[in-house]
Amino acid sequence: MGGGALIAGALGLIVTMSLHPTGHDLFEPGQFERMARLGVAVHALAIASLPFTYFGLLVLSRFLRGASVLGALVVYGIGALAGTMAAAVGGFVTPELVGEVLAAEPAERDVWHQLLEYNHMLNQAFASILVVGSSVAIALWSAAIMRSRVIGRWLGVYGLVVGPLAILALVSGHLRLDVHGFGLVVLVQSVWFVSAGVCLWRAPSARAA
Repeated sequence: MGGGALIAGALGLIVTMSLHPTGHDLFEPGQFERMARLGVAVHALAIASLPFTYFGLLVLSRFLRGASVLGALVVYGIGALAGTMAAAVGGFVTPELVGEVLAAEPAERDVWHQLLEYNHMLNQAFASILVVGSSVAIALWSAAIMRSRVIGRWLGVYGLVVGPLAILALVSGHLRLDVHGFGLVVLVQSVWFVSAGVCLWRAPSARAA
């Protein structure tokens, strides 16, 4: 169940980012209604995927054991909460604000544009917490994998590389958390989540053998 939950959560986030509309899509003539509905749907999928991922990581932590994996679970939990807020702000609030911008009189549009910009800043702040929290957690789990050797060491090496690298890219300004930049983070981390899920899926048969 833990392995399946990890795989399902990762696939849900991949689908979210592959269908995620951009801000420009919402302002395209005649496209607002369709893109707004799509934005709500994919962000709802993202929010629904996070509990699956968290459950799978809880099982992984119990499988690996140790203080570091519990710390990883706590850090990821904070990141997942921030990710939920980012999805809610970006998927549910943004379409409402864009709708107000499009419907407002010219004299009122500046106010709605400022609110839309503020909303974008909140989204970026929550997304940054998610990236940092999940990256730190992946690095901690990967270190535990390297010590325990109950899961392939290659997964530990991969996590110890991509975790700090994502944080470094974000802090240095080389990683922008737009649809493409955040989508890249999701894809790279999903490789780790899916691989960990497959390892958990196969763990009972391996122990029996």
